[in-house]
Amino acid sequence: MAAMGEDLEQLKQRIPLLEYLQRHHWTGHRAGTRSEFVGLCPLHEETRPSFYVNPRKNLFYCYGCGRDGDLIRLVELSQHLSFRQSVTYLLEELAPTSQLLEHTSGFYQLELHRYPEGIHYLAQRGLRDPALIEELGIGYARGRNLCPHLRALGYSLERLFEVGLIGPQGQDAFCRRVVFPCRQNHRIVNLYGRSVGAAFPHRLLPRSKGGLFAWDSVRHFPEVILVEGLFDLALLWQEGFRNTTSAIGTHLTPLQLAQLGENPDRSVYLAFDRDHNLAGQRAAQALAQQLHQNRLPVRIVSLPDDHDPNSYFAAGATRSDFLRCLNQAQSL
Repeated sequence: MAAMGEDLEQLKQRIPLLEYLQRHHWTGHRAGTRSEFVGLCPLHEETRPSFYVNPRKNLFYCYGCGRDGDLIRLVELSQHLSFRQSVTYLLEELAPTSQLLEHTSGFYQLELHRYPEGIHYLAQRGLRDPALIEELGIGYARGRNLCPHLRALGYSLERLFEVGLIGPQGQDAFCRRVVFPCRQNHRIVNLYGRSVGAAFPHRLLPRSKGGLFAWDSVRHFPEVILVEGLFDLALLWQEGFRNTTSAIGTHLTPLQLAQLGENPDRSVYLAFDRDHNLAGQRAAQALAQQLHQNRLPVRIVSLPDDHDPNSYFAAGATRSDFLRCLNQAQSL
């Protein structure tokens, strides 16, 4: 907790109260010979300036509404946020989350080549093309070493907790996982981790997963293959099916649905898991109905029983085998 308090003090020092107010279009004038500035209060309507800022103490006081405090308190009052939300708001202003995720993803990519466990797991899943691994930005989280790396870059513990990269005990949230960066408009918006051990296999940060995976690379294709998982996508890309994207799951968000519908002439092939319990087949049927209702031509690809695209290729299937599955895909 002491470290957390130190981080908050550093945050307030890095964003001085007066500088924050001026950045948000507050106009203050020096109050006589005093080392304070006075202007109209940003927290209530007034015509005579009664809002004072003391830059040395980094505090404010309004003689009109009686409210006072530091930078975080000002954000709480002006933005109607909780204390924790206000800290997140300020951290985002100081360093956008996408920048933090870029630093995290870059670190994990370096770690992939430092520890054989990650590369070995990728090979087990059938992903062996070094150029594709680099293109997809895949990394490896060994665990226990992300926090000191990011702290050395100036990120606070509060920031890492808030984004979800570090757990309550200081552990790496993606420990022993291969990690894919999820981009939207060329910016990382989330990270997806797949466990290489016995832990729960899937992990995303507690934030939006963004649009369809690698959509900037796929959107120009008139025919799109939609798969459940990122290893399905990676194996299809490795086999030359670069028109493959993923929703990271079986449900489309409104944004992802809108992306597919950008081109009204686009056809969508659903290549979901063919599970023995029929879960993948039911999900494909439900999604096909949704796409059909949105006037998108859709076909359902039937893979051999108990296979998804990843396991199909890992078991020895060829590009020609998958082309045959595409050609035999059933229209809704």
